[in-house]
Amino acid sequence: MKIINLTKEIEPLYFVCLAEWNEELDKVKSIKKKWYREMKEKGLRVKIALTDENVVGGMIEYMPIEYSCAEGSHLYIVNCIWVHGYKGKGRGNLQGKGIGQALLKAAEEDVRALGMNGLAVWGLSEEIWINAPWFQKHGYKKVDQTGWFVLLWKAFTDNDVPPKWRTGEFKQESVPGKVKVTSFFSGQCCSENSVYFSAKKAASEFGDNVIFEEIDMCKAENRIKYGFDWRLYINGENLFTGHPPSYEQIRAKIEENLSKHDFSNRSWPKGMKTGEFCR
Repeated sequence: MKIINLTKEIEPLYFVCLAEWNEELDKVKSIKKKWYREMKEKGLRVKIALTDENVVGGMIEYMPIEYSCAEGSHLYIVNCIWVHGYKGKGRGNLQGKGIGQALLKAAEEDVRALGMNGLAVWGLSEEIWINAPWFQKHGYKKVDQTGWFVLLWKAFTDNDVPPKWRTGEFKQESVPGKVKVTSFFSGQCCSENSVYFSAKKAASEFGDNVIFEEIDMCKAENRIKYGFDWRLYINGENLFTGHPPSYEQIRAKIEENLSKHDFSNRSWPKGMKTGEFCR
């Protein structure tokens, strides 16, 4: 195994989280590509793990913490660390072979060389996907938590102040007689981008009965104002609290909220009857 910097040749794989076979991610890769181009100029770094057979097996991306939803000083934060783990798809399940540990070590060495005070990471409190307990096994200390999302860090010098999640607030403003969908997104995460894409698509299928609003968390003022960015609100309820909601779940929630209103005097999208939802 060897760890290399992201190359032009590997970029297309990186833009779909190494899952080039996933049609859903293929639909949103342009969003990730745009984010990458912008953040690369601000210090984003990406490393790739190659197996002994020269197969792309994993990736890690990390950037200056000020561009994230966490606060800290002179730190980098890991946005994503991923080892291909799909059985029977792509390059198969490569997890459990030390690739993740090698990627994390390479990022730590790189961040140390940049003169940073430490490296922050985030993980889910449950042992699924990127989980906090895995980072703790590799010397990271938990310093903050919001919902399922745990913030951890490893200090490289003594007496440094640990990072913390931003604590902004958001209250979705309702619109009488309408269903409102508000999607937070930055372009960084393929899962987040898929939720954004699905929410926008689902909202568009109900005509002017549904209002779609997007909040760009790449903008510094939005990170300061709202804090955490993995959120999707439908009439005041956040659907993005752990597992990314699917298109079907988002659409069902919109339908549920539409059913609470009297739309008998409203015009429906072409092909729909009053009181009948698209399927």
